[in-house]
Amino acid sequence: MRIHYAWIVAGITFLALLSSAGIGATRAVLVLPLEHDFGWDRATVSLALSINLLLFGLCGPFAGALMARFGVRRVMLAALSTLALAVGLSTLMTQAWQLIALWGVAVGLGSGAMALVLGATVATRWFVKRRGLITGIFAASTATGQLIFLPQQAAIIEAAGWRTAVLLVAGVAIVVAVLVGLFMRDDPQKVGLQAYGSEEASLAPSGVGPPRGNPFAIAINTLIEGAKVREFWLLAGSFAICGATTVGLISVHLIPASVEHGLPELTAAGMLAAMGAFDLVGTTFSGWLTDRIDARKLLVWYYTFRGLALLFLPSAYALGVPALAAFVVFYGLDWVATVPPTVRLVADRFGKDRVGPVFGWIFAAHQFGGSIAAFSAGAIRTWQGDYLYAFLAAGALCLVATGLILGINRGVSPPALVFATATD
Repeated sequence: MRIHYAWIVAGITFLALLSSAGIGATRAVLVLPLEHDFGWDRATVSLALSINLLLFGLCGPFAGALMARFGVRRVMLAALSTLALAVGLSTLMTQAWQLIALWGVAVGLGSGAMALVLGATVATRWFVKRRGLITGIFAASTATGQLIFLPQQAAIIEAAGWRTAVLLVAGVAIVVAVLVGLFMRDDPQKVGLQAYGSEEASLAPSGVGPPRGNPFAIAINTLIEGAKVREFWLLAGSFAICGATTVGLISVHLIPASVEHGLPELTAAGMLAAMGAFDLVGTTFSGWLTDRIDARKLLVWYYTFRGLALLFLPSAYALGVPALAAFVVFYGLDWVATVPPTVRLVADRFGKDRVGPVFGWIFAAHQFGGSIAAFSAGAIRTWQGDYLYAFLAAGALCLVATGLILGINRGVSPPALVFATATD
């Protein structure tokens, strides 16, 4: 039986997302080495990483529009090239502004074009059947990246320095760019196929085709039109909290916080990597569940459990290894399990042809939340001397996200009405 080309595209996309996640994993273990090498304080390093997260998110809607206009393959190649160049040049930096320019701006923009917007776009273009599962696997690539890169990057930094670790992920980005150039295709029509499972589906047309015109105008117009829809703000708000409590707080600050509680840095990196292993299971299973269960119900449970886990974390440090192990398992299973049901809600309410630009703005909110949390947690640590209030505030925010999801109506908005003026 011949393999549908959608699975080859899915494999290449997963590798590309994995390479971006590897750079993100390296970012997580750079905080202490950069402080040690250059004498920069926690707030300075956190500022650069905060800018990285902010631009990572703001790039999403424009990357989604660029994919719609010029094709997924071209955007992926440009993003991977930017990442390889910026990360490689960072080995030569000596000033804080260079850290901000390279790891804050350039890596933020390159990673933003290689983030969940890419996964959402590929999944909705290439898959009808198994779309939720594929979205979950793409989202889990972040966790897999942590699992693969974090322990070895921490070990390499300890043995050979942070510059060697940085050059490693730059090389990975170059290799993946070659594979993208050889095998990636923009949509099934390019290879004379329909999306996987479309022959079994019975879907009414949405009435809205792929957006045309200036990609930046498309992105801005999408925001204007989306802002008129209540569900857009509820999804963006809840996803901002998702970003604040994952990539902003835990990804950036779990390792420094753990070291301050007496754990070796390599052990703390192992905790983050273990979360990645459990998230690979949790997010993939979440994708499977999204194909079968109301996405709103899943999000209510995910945010509630995440909030409880974060409220428990300060006590886990005091209770020791068994409690920390329980946190790692529980939080890891929930890490980005929110992505498949969020993408499903976007597709249901705005149409599959608009998933890239619309989810791009919702993902921008995710990274905006992460950016604020990354800087705020660093500032709280500098001000208070520990992360207690940062963890407690994050737990409370997750319960707020639960309330936002409960406000989403069960009905589906007709995409043609929502974006009637978007393609004029």
